[in-house]
Amino acid sequence: MSHFFKSLKSSQLRNVKHSMTSMLGIALFGWALIAGPTVAFVPIGGGVSTHVSITGTALLQKVTETCRAVAEAAGHEFKSTGSSPEELVQACLGPTATGEVSGAKFHSALQEIYRQNGLVDRDFVNSAPHHFNSEAFLQGRALITEGMVAIKANIREENFQAARETLGRVLHTLQDFYSHSNWVELGYTEPYINLIRRDLPLENLTDVNTATCSDCASGTCPNPILPNIQKKKKLTSGYMGIFSSSKPKGKCSHGGAADLTSTAVPRGGLNKDERRSDNVALHNAAVNAATAASLQLLDDIRLAAGDNDFLRMMGIARSSVVCFVIDTTGSMSDDIDEAREVVYEIIDSKKGTQDEPSEYILVPFNDPSFGPMIRTTDPNKMKREISKLKADGGGDIPEMCLSGLQLALTGAPASSHIYVFTDATAKDIALKDTIVALIRSTKSTVSFFMTGASRRRRRSLRADPFNDYKDLALASGGQAIQVSKKQLPQATDVILDTSTSALVTVLQRARNPGKQETFPFILDESLQNITIYITGTSITFTLTNPASVSQSNTEASGKLGTIQTVGNLRRVRLNADKQTGTWQININSNQPYTLKVTGQSTITFIYDFVESFKGPHPGFAVLSGRPQAGQPATLMLSVMGRKGPSSLTVSNIGLVTSGPGTVTSGTMTDMGGGDILVTVDEVPEGEFVVILKGTDKVSNTEFQRQSTTQMSVSKVNIQAVVDSNAEPGKAFKLPFSVITQGPGGQYHISARNDRNFPMSYPSSLTLTTGKYTNDTLTITPPASTPSGTDVTLTVEAKSSSGADSNYIVLRLSVVTKITDFVQPLCEVVSVLADDCPQDVSQCGPFQWELSANLTDGNGTGIERISLQQGDGTLSYTSLSAPIIQANYNASCCSQIVEFVAVDKVGNVGKCYQSIVRSGGPPALTLSLPLWLCLLVSAFVMRP
Repeated sequence: MSHFFKSLKSSQLRNVKHSMTSMLGIALFGWALIAGPTVAFVPIGGGVSTHVSITGTALLQKVTETCRAVAEAAGHEFKSTGSSPEELVQACLGPTATGEVSGAKFHSALQEIYRQNGLVDRDFVNSAPHHFNSEAFLQGRALITEGMVAIKANIREENFQAARETLGRVLHTLQDFYSHSNWVELGYTEPYINLIRRDLPLENLTDVNTATCSDCASGTCPNPILPNIQKKKKLTSGYMGIFSSSKPKGKCSHGGAADLTSTAVPRGGLNKDERRSDNVALHNAAVNAATAASLQLLDDIRLAAGDNDFLRMMGIARSSVVCFVIDTTGSMSDDIDEAREVVYEIIDSKKGTQDEPSEYILVPFNDPSFGPMIRTTDPNKMKREISKLKADGGGDIPEMCLSGLQLALTGAPASSHIYVFTDATAKDIALKDTIVALIRSTKSTVSFFMTGASRRRRRSLRADPFNDYKDLALASGGQAIQVSKKQLPQATDVILDTSTSALVTVLQRARNPGKQETFPFILDESLQNITIYITGTSITFTLTNPASVSQSNTEASGKLGTIQTVGNLRRVRLNADKQTGTWQININSNQPYTLKVTGQSTITFIYDFVESFKGPHPGFAVLSGRPQAGQPATLMLSVMGRKGPSSLTVSNIGLVTSGPGTVTSGTMTDMGGGDILVTVDEVPEGEFVVILKGTDKVSNTEFQRQSTTQMSVSKVNIQAVVDSNAEPGKAFKLPFSVITQGPGGQYHISARNDRNFPMSYPSSLTLTTGKYTNDTLTITPPASTPSGTDVTLTVEAKSSSGADSNYIVLRLSVVTKITDFVQPLCEVVSVLADDCPQDVSQCGPFQWELSANLTDGNGTGIERISLQQGDGTLSYTSLSAPIIQANYNASCCSQIVEFVAVDKVGNVGKCYQSIVRSGGPPALTLSLPLWLCLLVSAFVMRP
């Protein structure tokens, strides 16, 4: 679906349960978010209503509804003070969201969904089921329902990124149905719920031998559907030919310049992707239906997942995540004790504040074992788990540090801060390239706390056995802190600094070899808790503020801040009354050193390197690996301000090398809504990061921000697409292609996955310059793999000389095939509301009751029952019983109840009862199975 769709009115939104006043800010916020990506990750060509705008409208409405429900359940008011991501997240998190609140994770989650939605037009451009072309209705519905199963299973396993990616693709296919079929031409205005209900049949499908369209010589006829198709309400869709003009006799075409079948009789096309003068009404109807259908699907997923996990999937959570990777070998007892104390301090000191972590992750490693990864949102569980760690075993050999780090990088949310404690070199150093690829893919920051290894354990002859860790810290923008075991308690203040909300990097540089140099950086009014970190040996420095007041490294407490020195780390905490403007720090050392300046602020940015793709519906796709050498680098960058993107202006975006610090500015194209397309014609050599400068309109001060993850270019490129889910116990084949624009010859192929599932792939490929070489990787999840498990797969191609390499990082979901698509059934036994007075103002002293029986339609068992609407009390008998008896009691003032039953594979059934009456006695609901309740006004199964 290309430019689908161009017009969306607020009056067309369905199921708005609250005042238009409260929704206005959200609507404006939604518009700001979706305006930019319209041209960014969905087809170029424009208009107002696109896949992204439809998806964004539905997502924002569903997130708002969920936030409001969570807030009300917690007993506080949901009230957004403005339309920016930060203000929505602030309102959603409620009273605990004090201080700086970053909307970056929420924005990133939306972008992931939008991107995957748009990539359907690249990765599945010629697949009829993915677009409901060529009357592929059954196959298209299968993609939707199987995707929903995968999303629910992923959420159950807390694999939220995999869930978001599948959600984006599924929504594209669902939305395409309304533009590419004749659903709205048949006069239907509501969504076709059977598309998300595998237990309901698809009816009145046109067979392949029945003509469906009349000839349209102009190609712009408003409704080419044949009268007999209209009369019989037959469902059809247009045939799409990208490489061929053939189609069955008499069939409708998709239409458009890229559709070769559109010139074959019957000519023209059925799609309503764009609003034209000849199809305004049909286009608008398709927009409405696609939006409503997206809301239906999202509501089903929300109810299956529960409100909290639905919001976690959407990135609505406190932004701080605590992730520890800890060496548990025999010499690490002091380090484990310190890590435990840090975790306790974070939990105890930040509880109830915005800086309270939203998730805790712990990965122990030893030799030869590592893991398991422990993830929890419960701080008390984290305390229990880290208290269990004991130093034991290991001996005098290096440990499985990078294997543990790999688990953390694939399990933690993107852009996490990960802290590694060890006193030994890595035995699994062969994973180093994989770790770098994962760091670049996730944009996570890794900091190492390296305590002096004993002589018994130090086997390396190198001057610094920790150089590999320092390389990884530098690549991620983290710290490599080398201290004695006695000094470790002083060094861990870095963790308290960085396990906080709205953390931003103002400047980061590295020098190897060291030299004397002055580094300028800009501090704006929004920045708080500004900290400068310098790592290295034999270092002197002088810090100078905009008023020319200076402080040297010899002044532990001076006019500008306090300086703490421990091991190879200097930590400078600026005073709260810092001046805005350009600061300078002059560093002098002939040894390697790093510099990093951080603070807290909601002024930040997210970015991806992208590449354009052609086809009927061209667009941009995110690069999984390194950008191509010899070509301009293209970035899609989203900027967030204190009051949304309109509260700031951007003056310059460029790439800066981590070594010499050379800045290469890019050409900026404003895509709207805070999104900027940046093209850098000459990419700097070596490692580089992204730097952004602009003005904060709120304070009228200049700001500077920098990314932390280092990137470089490559002449090698790997392409692969995961086009389906894997099944436990079955081999999954992944075709991939490798190309180089550099010298041809032998290239080494390596692949790893974070689950240690068995794989087979070629160890090398012979490449010819400028030509793709194809092969296949096979991975086999064990039969015991839980449904919803995600696998992070990294494939690397490296030249025989090792001079050039690139990688691709893919996520693969393992999902058990299910046959149970039947929703739980609800049969009302009785409604006792006779005591409720007809005058609602007199309802206070009176109660009403409902009794119902719940059963699972296909025997997998009901897992959860929850109250969705109503202020009364819901109770029920054991969930293990064949028939579950549910009882609801409420005041006559609360006249509506809705509760939800979810079975063990995620099928959702709703019970809805209203005793609202206008004259006459309260309504009495008949005893009906849930699927029949669609026909009853008092008790319905709402789509």
